[in-house]
Amino acid sequence: MRHLWRYMQAIIGLVFRHPITGVAIIPVLPDGRIVLIRRRDNGRWSIPGGIIDWGEDIPTAARRELVEETGLTLIQIRRLVGVYSAPDRDPRIHSISVVLEAEVQGSLQVQDTLEVLGIKAFSKTDLPLGDLAHDHDRQLRDYLEGRTIVA
Repeated sequence: MRHLWRYMQAIIGLVFRHPITGVAIIPVLPDGRIVLIRRRDNGRWSIPGGIIDWGEDIPTAARRELVEETGLTLIQIRRLVGVYSAPDRDPRIHSISVVLEAEVQGSLQVQDTLEVLGIKAFSKTDLPLGDLAHDHDRQLRDYLEGRTIVA
């Protein structure tokens, strides 16, 4: 199965010849907790986000992905945390991720059960750093340290 996936990645790379652009949101609740999702594909905690659809701008994609994966409403984008573009940052495909910090509100409720197993709000001291999906450990550390990164 793993070999089949590698062949599919090679074919996708040949067809598209460009990285896929996505958005990731670090959702901060009014009480300061950060919301993460548990991914269905690997069972690991992750920053919510996804691919920017054709015809969407980044804020629209962020709002849509946030609702789909967490049920939360984006109130305000606070800052750009970074743009992450390393070819190996996502094991599925070469993707570029624009990471945003956002003020959010609402009730935690998974909408997209095909991609998301669960959702939880963590205090900054209780984040499950060290075993997050993709390069989300780095993204959260950059956020917590107040950095803005282009990598």
